Amino acid sequence: MTLTERRPLATPDAAPRPGLPARAPYLLAALFGVLYALMSVVRHLRYETRSWDLGIFDQVVASYARLEAPVSDLKGPGFNILGDHFSPVTALIAPFYKLFPTPVTLLVAQAALLAVSVVPVTRAARRALGDGAGLAVGAAYGLSWGLQRAVDFDFHEICFAVPLVAFSLEAVLRGRWYVALAWALPLGLVKEDLGPTTAAIALVVLLRARHTDRRAAGAALGAAVFGLALCALTLTVLIPAFNGAGGYDYWSKMGDGAGPLAGWDTKTRTLLWLVLPTTGLLALRSPLLIAAIPTLGWRLTSGYEYYWGTDWHYSAVLMPIVSLALVDALPRLRDDARPWLRAYARHIPVAALAVALALSTALPIAALTHWDTYRPTPTSKAGARVLSVIPDGATVEADVRPSAHLTQRCRVFWVGNTRGIVPDYITIYDPNVDREAMLKYAKGLHPDSEFAVRAAEAGFWVLQRTR
Repeated sequence: MTLTERRPLATPDAAPRPGLPARAPYLLAALFGVLYALMSVVRHLRYETRSWDLGIFDQVVASYARLEAPVSDLKGPGFNILGDHFSPVTALIAPFYKLFPTPVTLLVAQAALLAVSVVPVTRAARRALGDGAGLAVGAAYGLSWGLQRAVDFDFHEICFAVPLVAFSLEAVLRGRWYVALAWALPLGLVKEDLGPTTAAIALVVLLRARHTDRRAAGAALGAAVFGLALCALTLTVLIPAFNGAGGYDYWSKMGDGAGPLAGWDTKTRTLLWLVLPTTGLLALRSPLLIAAIPTLGWRLTSGYEYYWGTDWHYSAVLMPIVSLALVDALPRLRDDARPWLRAYARHIPVAALAVALALSTALPIAALTHWDTYRPTPTSKAGARVLSVIPDGATVEADVRPSAHLTQRCRVFWVGNTRGIVPDYITIYDPNVDREAMLKYAKGLHPDSEFAVRAAEAGFWVLQRTR
């Protein structure tokens, strides 16, 4: 039997049992949904926002909720976000945002989407490996460093891609070719670079179905063409049409910088982190890893060094791929002629969970075990007091920490990018400057206007325009 042929997913002695174990994937997903939500919401309430993305997406989803074009003033006054990344899928959050107009809605939605992906991973693992090993793989996946890093990065549209990939590859393992393709096709609406991932999943379906189901193989070929064509259309037509400059702003990150041969040490570490602690290298025995090639390709050939490492959200979409590749490989390896490999394969699910738990002591989820995490900090209390002087409806120029706490009630621009608009207020978090330096900074931003310090505490500054 070759790697690409269909095979039974579970041996008779490993068959999952009905009852509570059958509900375990959903209970596990619910548990991780709570943990992910706590991680991100608590950090937001503590004013520990790590990037401007949460504020950007808050403005975008608020626009969708008003049935308006998805504008983010943080990217530039009146900037249509479809000219930055093509992610119309974020409109699906708008009905919930209409009911709960706060960035917390985005964080909870992201937690739910990432947690939902635990279900197909755990179900597939139970079918292939039995209850105990299957739940161990599901729990290890939920704790995986890529998902934790994504949760720790506020909000990003990639959270929609993770369950789509997970459900698609689960269907591949079950031999449900059309279902697998159906889950993969919307990936191009999550982000412009995911069309090739649709094509890669379709290639996996083609490899597995070509001898047994020629119609499905033909459909897979069509899906691959669709994914690549949608990517090309998005990059060359759709994004430039919405972009004020008529182009795609991220081409520079692919071509400039150190180049594809640089950073080999960081890139190698990332590749090892991807398959060693998560799968003990056994995922390399599955063709499902083909689905990881497009994402790894653009990341590791880019000249932008932040794409190379294990931080941020960039590896989240790879986590269901490597976990399900492990599930795909293990049943074959348990029957391998080499005793050492059979023993290694039998112990990998529990070992992967043990490693995930050990690594989690140094990952964001570890903060949930400390009571101080749930208490307001002096900085967060100061931030709330300082920002409260800004009235609703004001125009505000802000940097990272204050921005997402104002976007739901003010028109917020990114500091230094108001493009001629003089805001009512400027708010900055910088604990290393004094009053004179802040006033000088404001004068540099808007030479023809005057600002006065309205409130300042614990590094938060609010300056009000007086002329």
